[in-house]
Amino acid sequence: MPHPATPPDSSALTREHVLRALRQIDREALALPPSTVYDLVFRGRRYPPRPVAELAFRLATGAPDAEWPLPAGAPTNQALEKLSFTVTTKRPVLANSPHDGDVAAQEAMQGLYTGLATDEIPLPSAPRKAAAASESKDAVQAKEPETAYGAASSVPYDRAKALAELFISGEKLDDALAGLERKRNLILQGPPGTGKTFLARRLAWLLLGNTDESRVELVQFHPSYSYEDFVQGFRPDGRGGFQLADGVLPDVCRRAAQQPKRPFVLLIDEINRGHLNRIFGELLVLLEPDKRGPRHAVRLPYSPADAPRFFVPDNLYLIGTMNTADRSLAPLDYALRRRFAFVGMEPAFGEPLRQLLVRQGVTAAVVEKLLSRMTELNQAITADPELGADFQLGHSYFCQPPARPADAPAWLHLILEQEIAPLLDEYWFDQPAQAAAHKQRLLAP
Repeated sequence: MPHPATPPDSSALTREHVLRALRQIDREALALPPSTVYDLVFRGRRYPPRPVAELAFRLATGAPDAEWPLPAGAPTNQALEKLSFTVTTKRPVLANSPHDGDVAAQEAMQGLYTGLATDEIPLPSAPRKAAAASESKDAVQAKEPETAYGAASSVPYDRAKALAELFISGEKLDDALAGLERKRNLILQGPPGTGKTFLARRLAWLLLGNTDESRVELVQFHPSYSYEDFVQGFRPDGRGGFQLADGVLPDVCRRAAQQPKRPFVLLIDEINRGHLNRIFGELLVLLEPDKRGPRHAVRLPYSPADAPRFFVPDNLYLIGTMNTADRSLAPLDYALRRRFAFVGMEPAFGEPLRQLLVRQGVTAAVVEKLLSRMTELNQAITADPELGADFQLGHSYFCQPPARPADAPAWLHLILEQEIAPLLDEYWFDQPAQAAAHKQRLLAP
């Protein structure tokens, strides 16, 4: 009886055979059948592992029709990894998932570079060089644009300067700072136009003692803002793949931790426009003042197993602004509220605004018309059971009068007509007659 043919031995394959196969694939632009789950990663390029192994095996045996004896998946991957090649999943996956792979594979997935010696790099053909140049150009385009302007110079800032440009009392300013120091997290809430963002930045400057913008970070939440934007997630790398990238919060936390004796501030504008439970995720607990620092560090869901744990340093302060008049927003849940101090903001159509406008050259008649009509309108809004005080209109609409005093009457009329009146149509959208009556009184000569 004839003996059965001896199956090919995969041990004949060496690293040099795989490198020769990669050179041939690049040189001849061979079309290989794609893999389903895994890629062999080499110098920024991805190849299907089994077709590469089969081509290398044919080069090793000298048989152009030889079949690679190992099945796709783990057997082929392990054979290539023994030859110091990196095999990883085709797409980014969460740590500890079934397709996770080891730490080396995770690092290779992010860097897409195995650190091989120069003499082992496949020599690309001219078309490949052109393609590489194109990829390099695309990668540059995928990056965040470089700023064309520098940060404003830092100047000292104190309580006296703040009170000179704010429309709140010294007592309320001190209370806001006390709440910020106590909770490390503060939300300024109130109707539109009450100077919430303006005050938030001044509170940051008061904490810093100057206007150092390098220690103040501003972000605005919106319905599409996510955990991946704010904390960490996978993002396009400009080469057709994805890489793990930190968001705003880890970046500012890292900078603050490097200078523990100096305060840093993260301003979150329109904080209630985002889905806060999704944006903060498991980090909500780290915002508490007694949960700050490395002792309370946690592992981020997207991070590899050996990545440093994340924590919020004690010298980072969060200041958010919240518009109370937006009908489309859900109220904050109690878990979030417990971690913030809240300061209410109100319209200020009183003496501070009068003095500001007079200093800018606005005539007394125009100032009086502005103050009286906006006060009357806010009283009507507050008295309406369908609206209330949260829907009043603030003074910020009128804080930038024209440079020429003669233009002040037209300036006021246009703001009332183009900015205030459309809001009244929204407020009384189901009562058009009432909206029309309020607009008539507001715009009367």
